[in-house]
Amino acid sequence: MKDLSLDWATDLEILRLTGSDIQEFVDHIIVKTPSNPTYHWGNCLLVLDHSLVDQAQTWVSKFHQNFPQANWISIALPTLPKNTDDWESQGIKLEPLEVLQTNQLPKSFPLPSGYQVRALAGEDWDLLAQKEIAENLISKMYEPNQYEDFINQTNQMRKELCQKGKAAWFGAFANDELVANLGIVVCGTTGRYQSVETQSLHRRKGLASHLLGIAAKWSADNGCVNWVIVTEATNEAGRIYRRAGFESVIGSVNAYKSSNL
Repeated sequence: MKDLSLDWATDLEILRLTGSDIQEFVDHIIVKTPSNPTYHWGNCLLVLDHSLVDQAQTWVSKFHQNFPQANWISIALPTLPKNTDDWESQGIKLEPLEVLQTNQLPKSFPLPSGYQVRALAGEDWDLLAQKEIAENLISKMYEPNQYEDFINQTNQMRKELCQKGKAAWFGAFANDELVANLGIVVCGTTGRYQSVETQSLHRRKGLASHLLGIAAKWSADNGCVNWVIVTEATNEAGRIYRRAGFESVIGSVNAYKSSNL
């Protein structure tokens, strides 16, 4: 297999850990997750050959051949196509990802007053699901019933990873309300951050920065010596990660059409 960017190298490791079926071909990879059929980036296609990223129709057709029931399109590209029109004419949005990496333990920042932090356990997982479902109802990004099924299945996989010692999820609480959370998965010697989220009313207080450090220490204790985090290139959260010591490296591009668009 050709070299993958750090985002998809770690994504594939996480998908393997959670039981996805990964089929490798000369110029692409097919990922299928039967246990979570509505997980768009667990049922997707990865293009490996940089020279083929302009062949939109070829890859869209191959996606539909492999996922005939999907009402979305999720294709990862190793670089931005020179000709974006063929992708965009099919309602597909091209989203460059920013991948940040560090070989030094991410900096730790103090917990703001008025909050408590702990690793998620027991009923905390229900709070996380309720939070994510409620946020989708506000954003209307995904069809509610389908998204609720996806979140419940995803959280089950997250819990299983944590029970195996391969991951940990941490939350910041204001009284009994979960207001910020993130996860980290051990991918060999790399800690890959997951789902960094803070409720809007609690942003710019340092919660994400504190959780980054807590998760980094946990993963270092579990053998990690480098760390990776992925976000949309337009996301302002990049400044938080750079403050913790992360630097940008080459990432991929999502060619994505939501089932809700």
